Amino acid sequence: MYKVTLIPGDGVGPEIAEATRMCIDATGVKIDWDYQECGIEVIEAEGGVPDRVMESIRANQVALKAPITTPIGKGFRSINVFLRQELGLYACVRPCKSFPGMDTRYADANVDLVLVRENTEDLYAGVEFEAGSEKTAQLINTINELSDGKGIQTSDRTTGVSIKPISREGTRRIANYAFDYAVRTKRKSVTSVCKANIMKYTDGLWYDETRAVALAYGANFEWEDLAKGVNPSAELVGNVADGSGVSYMERLIDNMCMQLVIKPDLYDVILTENLYGDILSDLCAGLIGGLGVAPGANIGPDVAIFEATHGSAPKYKGQNKVNPTALILSGKMMLEHLGEFEAARKLDQAVADVIAEGKDVTYDLKKDRNDPTAVGTKEMAEAICKKM
Repeated sequence: MYKVTLIPGDGVGPEIAEATRMCIDATGVKIDWDYQECGIEVIEAEGGVPDRVMESIRANQVALKAPITTPIGKGFRSINVFLRQELGLYACVRPCKSFPGMDTRYADANVDLVLVRENTEDLYAGVEFEAGSEKTAQLINTINELSDGKGIQTSDRTTGVSIKPISREGTRRIANYAFDYAVRTKRKSVTSVCKANIMKYTDGLWYDETRAVALAYGANFEWEDLAKGVNPSAELVGNVADGSGVSYMERLIDNMCMQLVIKPDLYDVILTENLYGDILSDLCAGLIGGLGVAPGANIGPDVAIFEATHGSAPKYKGQNKVNPTALILSGKMMLEHLGEFEAARKLDQAVADVIAEGKDVTYDLKKDRNDPTAVGTKEMAEAICKKM
């Protein structure tokens, strides 16, 4: 039996968490669910994530987490970001796969992408300085002194500043994960995405390091000159497998957005930085029908947390209305992580069958969102359970 931390979250979180628990239990895998309340009310009352929650996650090493509301522009920082940094969850993995029966603009494209996003660095590191503060004024003065005339030209009283750290070790670690994932799951390509034509010392470093890892894996480079001058032997690459069947490509973030809209079938594993990955994961979810069917995982050396890509949707709280698929598929990823591959396959097939039939699905999966035959969150989960 496995012991797994279950965080019901807030908003619609408790409803989809219960739906997901039902479906995972229906696979026959024995799990002792360690329930840990950690919604916005708990966090505000206790001044942050309670120690008991962190202790549970660290002890069990696996957690299934429903959405938790993050205030916009005020209040506490994102709990998701806090957990990723506190627990070293450096790899965010978000698969986006087409399901037959989904009414999308890309129904015939057979989208099957996996976004691998660096989780701990970039602008999401949270190193920010508020406009008008004394520290911000000191920082801007220092930047202007060191920048050879290319500093911040606006007033230190009206300018907020965010710092974008990109490290060699962080980049090689996530690139190593992406290539290992591609080899292990028999994917055909890894595409590294950033904006190195503008941010030459951060995103330029990103390309240097992802190229080094690609070379170390024996990947086939899209253009030969990408590999020139790259050192693949640095100790940060880690355990390298034979990736000779994997191709390595590069795209700038703006071009990548266009490419995904025009020809998503050409791409497989997409490797990118934190902020770009957050944006691209929503775009990729749009290709397959929306965030309601977009699962995710956050992986570290010791701990893994599985969660839907979407938020807490508080306006639908308690209405038994929202689509539980994203968290259920995150649960499928969790089963794979635990080595329960047959159970994961059964759950994935059951979800696909229910969506393909189009009968026992929530309103957003109907061709007409006002279709009176749409079922609730619980009822869709029950239909999935019956397929196993």
